Amino acid sequence: MPPLLADTALIFGRYARQTLRSRPALIFGMVQPLLFLVFFGPLLTDLPLGGQAGSWQTIVPGILVQLGLFSASFTGIGLILERRTGVIERMRVTPVSRLALLMGRVLKDVALLLVQSLLLVCVAVVLGLRAPVLGVAIGFVFVGVLTVSLASLSYALAMRVASPQGFAPVINSITMPAMLLSGILLPMSLGPRWLDIASHFVPFRYLVDGVRAAFAGEYGDGKIALASLVASALAVVAVTLGARLFRQAGA
Repeated sequence: MPPLLADTALIFGRYARQTLRSRPALIFGMVQPLLFLVFFGPLLTDLPLGGQAGSWQTIVPGILVQLGLFSASFTGIGLILERRTGVIERMRVTPVSRLALLMGRVLKDVALLLVQSLLLVCVAVVLGLRAPVLGVAIGFVFVGVLTVSLASLSYALAMRVASPQGFAPVINSITMPAMLLSGILLPMSLGPRWLDIASHFVPFRYLVDGVRAAFAGEYGDGKIALASLVASALAVVAVTLGARLFRQAGA
């Protein structure tokens, strides 16, 4: 096995085991998306939001992207705590690849998010979601790529911020407008024309549209292809920038 892959697998295993031991974090990490699903979703089921099997095909994809957006964006807080407790200092003296230190953490976040997404979809099916298996799998891929992008940037930022108090406001100032303009809660086409136009400058809008198209089984209307291009470009830029900042910070 190439050294980079071996190092990445080593870091992934370390943080995966650490996550599995943090059962309260696993449980409470699902509270917010499940609250949206159970308490917010039924309010919209009688509205004409689109989808062949009802509004759940619109609501659930948005919640999945929201889960990826917020979970991945705040992963860097754990790294800040590791810096303050000396964990990063001890890692610096090891021969492990600096890129592996980043990607091992990121892949752990992707794995965790996919498990949470699967649980979320299972609950949604009980509530009334009907979506093709292929479409759900495509949606999971998009959310996984989104997690790679945002987690990479989050860890890079965490290496340059001294405390969680400085980290959280930066993330909130980015994620909240992105959530509102990406159509996570409701399709932007339902809003005024100027708001719909503004949302096209937010890359997450295309991911939300792509996941919704996949859940509806609409594979040929171009939304999935466009979402694939945007997700790939975002991942390349984010991982490249994140890895550079991560190395420059001396991780």
